[in-house]
Amino acid sequence: MYSRRTRILILGAVVTAGLLGVFLLEAPEPTRTVDELMEEPASYMEREIAVRGEIVDGSIDENQSVFYLHGSTHTLLIDYLDASVSNGLGDNRTVYAQGVLYYIDGEYVFEAQVIKTSCPSKYEEEAMAE
Repeated sequence: MYSRRTRILILGAVVTAGLLGVFLLEAPEPTRTVDELMEEPASYMEREIAVRGEIVDGSIDENQSVFYLHGSTHTLLIDYLDASVSNGLGDNRTVYAQGVLYYIDGEYVFEAQVIKTSCPSKYEEEAMAE
């Protein structure tokens, strides 16, 4: 029927085409900053997106499971009640949140499903120790 070499080439072509299809069809959305998201929030409503920003100092409310993220000019309320949260959620921490943006009671609310925090800098710890 086909030679061994031909079968391997056909198999390689099929695998390559399949991988290209997966990457092109399932390309992840880029992570947006709070400012990018809040410039046109209506275009991101009720669809899964990822956002990054810094936690506003003193805004973490563990009873309500919410906090505020800020960019240069905008802030965004993050609801993390049903989210998987990595260790180290704290003030002034840079956060990556994946979830869905809603407009609730006159305010944009980002309902997070995943929250990842940055690791504390070893330089911050040294500065505090001095």
